[in-house]
Amino acid sequence: MLIPGVGGSGVTTLGALIGMAAHLEGKGCSVLDQAGLAQKFGPVTTHVRIAARQSDIYAVRIAAGEADLLLGCDLVVAAGDESLTRLNERISNAVVNSHESATAEFTRNPDAQVPGPAMRQAISDAVGAEKTHFVDATRLATHLLGDSIATNLFLLGFAYQQGLLPVSAEAIEKAIALNGVSAELNLQAFRWGRRAVLEREAVEGLARPVEVAEPICKTLEEIVEWRVDFLTRYQNAGLARRYRQLVERVRDADSADDLALSKAVARYYFKLLAYKDEYEVARLYSEPEFRQQLQAQFEGDYKLQFHLAPAWLAKRDPVTGEPRKRQLGPWMLNVFGVLAKLRFLRGTPLDPFGYGHDRRVERQLISEYEKTVDELLAQLKPTNYRTAVAIAALPEQIRGYGPVKERSIAKARQQEKLLREQLAKGDEVQSVRLFQPAA
Repeated sequence: MLIPGVGGSGVTTLGALIGMAAHLEGKGCSVLDQAGLAQKFGPVTTHVRIAARQSDIYAVRIAAGEADLLLGCDLVVAAGDESLTRLNERISNAVVNSHESATAEFTRNPDAQVPGPAMRQAISDAVGAEKTHFVDATRLATHLLGDSIATNLFLLGFAYQQGLLPVSAEAIEKAIALNGVSAELNLQAFRWGRRAVLEREAVEGLARPVEVAEPICKTLEEIVEWRVDFLTRYQNAGLARRYRQLVERVRDADSADDLALSKAVARYYFKLLAYKDEYEVARLYSEPEFRQQLQAQFEGDYKLQFHLAPAWLAKRDPVTGEPRKRQLGPWMLNVFGVLAKLRFLRGTPLDPFGYGHDRRVERQLISEYEKTVDELLAQLKPTNYRTAVAIAALPEQIRGYGPVKERSIAKARQQEKLLREQLAKGDEVQSVRLFQPAA
């Protein structure tokens, strides 16, 4: 049995539990953990062998093509060569957590994406589609039990109910109890995993969160209407009207069939207008949807804690120089309620937060973008249309808060300089990557 996953998520504990279950049944067992140099959040693979007698185990490490079961706790590691080479279509089965977690590449490239479909296909090809079982164990375990640490035991229960483990449920549950760490949580996770095989739709229904996301908007009208409504709630009808007027001016000048420029302005002018400041954080935490999400995910007596780093309150990290977040208690909900009602002060001389560096930069970005759009419309022609779209979409690269946001702004401005040179020459950008957010 091969158990690939990520260090710090309980992969080695899972192997130890299976080994203890085999021991309790009087079977032979060996467990080998391969963590390499990077253990915490790095790839970890546990090799488990179970036999009728200890003397039947002639090697600890699972060689190429010898794995009877791939119990993939992490999709990325499970689809790696180190795992795939251990599989054999003739004898192997696979139970894999399909959840797509961010990889280390995301820290270097925020646009990096996990090629989930290709990874799932690689596993299916190695084992055979009929013997491959994918389940989003992270999502289900988190919604059902309130903690993603239950993911691996959920996956173990799912594999057991498929008849793929050579130990009994009684032995596994006894091993969980003997381990003593979060025994009740792990026991419930194991049982929920089993139930997910028998009653998949029922379990999915129980784990389904309150739907607060809007459907994907495809037409320009859909894009604009959702954002007009959002800006009205974010600030007021005046800001929404300002947004709509600029988008309509672009639409009147846009002759392309796909209206790519109009859609880019609709998305990214909105992004700049709706910057997340103290008032917006307060509004989001004060709205009923936040409470609905909490009630859907947790029950019983729980305590809220907020980790915040507003520039006027946060201390600087002596090493990185960046703001440190502070932990604040549930009393912040009352503060959020008051702040949310004061958002009409945003951008006015009476706004106490508006004089800070971050807020001044955000207002400057809005003014610069409006000026940029005017310049694009004045120079727009068929030969530089895609370049204009690329310039209008540059705010996609502006992300984060504080120092992180400033670095992304600097990079976006460097790219804007290059694109403006192309625009002036009438050169066409060969391809423009436009992101498709939820709305």
